[in-house]
Amino acid sequence: MNIPSTIWTLLIGILLTLTSFWFGQNHGLLPTAASDEAFLVDGLFNTMMTVSVGIFLIVEGVLIFSAIKYRRRKGDDTDAEPIHGNVPLEILWTAIPAIIVFGISVYSFDVYNEIGGFGHHAVEESIISRPQATSIPGAAIAATLDSASDVRNIDQLPEKQDAPGMGIVAPSLGATPENEGKQPDLVVKVTGLQYAFLFNYPDSGVFSGELHLPIGKEVLLDMAANDVIHAFWVPEFRLKQDLIPGRQTQLRFTPRVAGDYKLICAELCGPYHGAMNATVVVETLEDFNGWVKEQQVASIETFNQAVAVNPQQKSADEFLAPYTSEMGISSEMLHQIHK
Repeated sequence: MNIPSTIWTLLIGILLTLTSFWFGQNHGLLPTAASDEAFLVDGLFNTMMTVSVGIFLIVEGVLIFSAIKYRRRKGDDTDAEPIHGNVPLEILWTAIPAIIVFGISVYSFDVYNEIGGFGHHAVEESIISRPQATSIPGAAIAATLDSASDVRNIDQLPEKQDAPGMGIVAPSLGATPENEGKQPDLVVKVTGLQYAFLFNYPDSGVFSGELHLPIGKEVLLDMAANDVIHAFWVPEFRLKQDLIPGRQTQLRFTPRVAGDYKLICAELCGPYHGAMNATVVVETLEDFNGWVKEQQVASIETFNQAVAVNPQQKSADEFLAPYTSEMGISSEMLHQIHK
């Protein structure tokens, strides 16, 4: 039975379409989707994968078919038939990719807007710039303190405001459209430095090397870098944001799936860049509150131990005197610098 070429073309087109849709939705290339925003990004990625697989199968299929059917036969030394081109076909294979690229671009802009990329997502000035108390557990940060009260008031994070007069605007991913105008449930200040991430919870005074987040609560990360550009990237959240020295960058999202995830620095920041990572713990609200209380208790104990070790509470000049004398710095010089 001689099947018309149009029927063969239709059957092959249906097979390629079904194969593309199946692989685009079942590729298994992405890790767990652990945030609300991850599902939006996954939808875009799956669409791009579906289109890519379809185009790949069509192009490679035509190439393989042509290489087999129109190959030079043994003993055939004649010239091939001259071809002068096909204008309608050239217009078709130019228009179709252009339409695909335009469609994916529109879809990408829509997803970016849905995760807060284009909204008016400025956070209240009081949240960003107010001095926050920080707890200093262990030896995470070394500082010379003139009095015990400094432990509660010192601002350890180098956040700075944008400089609009210089054309500098920090990149941000703000609130999704449904959360526009609402304050986030949790604010965390993130500092990147070679080669670690530090997290400050200003509302509770907790300072930690791990990022703990409650499930289903919208989180605002207010981020800055101490030295060079770093990047906050958790693959399961499908979100990435740079930490830039001298500029505030923000990331706003809602974690959805409990678990321990790896925070990776995605910017080459030095020779030990590969070791710069941290743990992100997404847990229930009850477990999160319990962790906060544990950190507060541990902070108080550490502070009391520090006061017990140094009951006289030396001034900065007294504390630095043994070291400055070794360096040849006089007390007068130190006093001038202090002033």
